[in-house]
Amino acid sequence: MLVSMKAILDDANENYYGVMAMNSINIEMVRAGIEAATEECSPIIIQMGPGQIAKHAHLDEMLPVVKELAEKAPVPVALNLDHGSKLEDEVRAIQAGFTNVMIDASALPYEENIQKTKTIVSLAHPMGVSVEAELGHVGQAADGDGRTDDMYTNVEQAKDFVERTGCDALAVAIGTAHGKYPEGYVPQLDFDRLKELKDALKMPLVLHGGSGSGEENLKKAVAGGINKINVCTDAFQAGKEGMLALLEENPKADFLALQMAAEASIKKFVKDYMHIIGSNGRYTYAEYESGSKE
Repeated sequence: MLVSMKAILDDANENYYGVMAMNSINIEMVRAGIEAATEECSPIIIQMGPGQIAKHAHLDEMLPVVKELAEKAPVPVALNLDHGSKLEDEVRAIQAGFTNVMIDASALPYEENIQKTKTIVSLAHPMGVSVEAELGHVGQAADGDGRTDDMYTNVEQAKDFVERTGCDALAVAIGTAHGKYPEGYVPQLDFDRLKELKDALKMPLVLHGGSGSGEENLKKAVAGGINKINVCTDAFQAGKEGMLALLEENPKADFLALQMAAEASIKKFVKDYMHIIGSNGRYTYAEYESGSKE
């Protein structure tokens, strides 16, 4: 079923588990994610960013199929615009049927971030669309440990931000980064800061840059209050590894076989990830039929 991201994350927040938000640039990735969620009785968030939409996942072509797959699923599926920054991208996503939009104005001065986020909330909420915002700076993994304290999310500022914007989920900066980390590098997360943020806000918190964070970090992050984990690089890598494994076994494998191998590899990756962050087994078919989990 296609639901708001707020519905998914509110349950995760109440019951202390994480939900995977996988950036998906084609139907194969979407199908792998939703099939994995169905088999694991888990919610899932399918997301794509404006750049991915422009280059690969053209909404007019892809979204009708994505929505159909989501609506037919017996588990909750949310559709999120990841890292929207322009008003026109947010409006287009809302009109197209996304059930959540993220407004990333974290690079702007604090007051501008508040005003821009408030504007998106005022547009999205009347349409039944929830909103994720970001406070702090989640950098690029290639930079390694080049972060300073002022790039992390400030607890008192976060309280003020949430109260003034009315956002439904907040992406926080606690030490992760986007992209692929240098070989052998494992990010050091500020779990004390995360606990302070969760205690102060008591709302769904989002971890961007989940890829490469390590199983131990992910489990501790969920235990500390993270409810949505964004995954892009690791999902792409899983697809690549599926193709490479098939080519090693059969160098003459054709394009269709490679596509199927990539999809199967991504599906296995998603299922394994759901066990790490604790979303598996959270929903049953009976709950959908009775409506008790909606």
